[in-house]
Amino acid sequence: MIMIDNPFDSAMKQLDKAAGIMNLPADIHTILKSPDRVISFSIPVKMDNGELKVFQGVRCQYNNALGVYKGGIRYHPDVSVDEMKALAFWMMIKCAVVGIPMGGSKGGVAVNPKEMSAAELEKLSRGYVRKIWRLIGSDKDVPAPDVYTTPVIMAYMRSEYEKITGQSDPGVITGKPISEGGSAARDYATAQGGVYVVEELCKKLGWGASQIKIAIQGFGNAGSHIARILRGLGYKIVAVSDSAGGVYDETGLDTVKIEQIKKTGGRVSDYGGRLVSNQEILELDADIIIPAALENVITADNADRIKARAVVELANGPTTPAAEKILREKGVIVAPDVLANAGGVTVSYFEWDQNVKGERWSEAAVLEKLAKTMKTAFDKAWAVKEKQKTDLRTAAFITALARIAEKIKII
Repeated sequence: MIMIDNPFDSAMKQLDKAAGIMNLPADIHTILKSPDRVISFSIPVKMDNGELKVFQGVRCQYNNALGVYKGGIRYHPDVSVDEMKALAFWMMIKCAVVGIPMGGSKGGVAVNPKEMSAAELEKLSRGYVRKIWRLIGSDKDVPAPDVYTTPVIMAYMRSEYEKITGQSDPGVITGKPISEGGSAARDYATAQGGVYVVEELCKKLGWGASQIKIAIQGFGNAGSHIARILRGLGYKIVAVSDSAGGVYDETGLDTVKIEQIKKTGGRVSDYGGRLVSNQEILELDADIIIPAALENVITADNADRIKARAVVELANGPTTPAAEKILREKGVIVAPDVLANAGGVTVSYFEWDQNVKGERWSEAAVLEKLAKTMKTAFDKAWAVKEKQKTDLRTAAFITALARIAEKIKII
């Protein structure tokens, strides 16, 4: 049986590889191996039936050399300290890759939100903020939505923070509803950023959209949006999946129909046609596969069965270091998560920037800024990749680490 690295081990291997190539100063390297702060805490919630349950929460603030900490909050049964440390580290790298003045953080609660009522989720969300309110704020640490958290949950959190502090601070949370200071395009920003990366990658490789078949693992917010946008641009979406499995059609799927099925409570598999598992979808005959769900889905155990010519990581940490080595030897290009899914944090930064300045930008303005940010970041990473003769992930890390290293002060 092949063991999978925990996410933080994977993150540290990526750090070590980039640090070695760029000759990162040893003191900076040492500092970046540890987060600034990790706090774990319990959140008591009185359930609808009167029972008291205690949930375990965590918040990791990794590094704020570039600016205030920034990172999502996820509700998922598998939330762990190591996972949060890895995600906070990757968020630090991600912000630096796209050149926004923010650091990295991440948080979560070990819970299955699908088993909770709306009232219970509100209590949990407000309880989370009561445990960390002293550590967050528009000038300290700015949370955002992540897996199974929503704009409504972000609104609860902002409300609770402002109730505790007695002050209005719209920039304390991003990913809020538009009516409460959220940014235009935030709901599909991660996917839109991924689209820009797919387009830039295809330009570099000389691939035309109509020739490219794409398989997408995960049909949540990011996966469904990127399927819709890419299909609209002429790419052929041949497979998609949700947590229960997926469907495949080499002639192309009607992803709008699948979205409608999901909105009415159905599963992707209700679309009909050839059913595939979440494992099989990664191994289909497609030009690009897009993991858009959770981490560690491409491993040393399945990497040699992947037929795609490129992987675009819309999820965080979907490819283990051992798997990436195999893919590189096969000539498969991996557009890494710290670049490919950075559209979400970029528009979160735009939201924060609007909030602290008291401004409101149009959707067109947001998308124009996002396109420029993502394309510039991709071109920079690609240039480093070519110069250093390395993979695109390591190139992105080198770009990010150089920016972070400039700002770290050692006493």
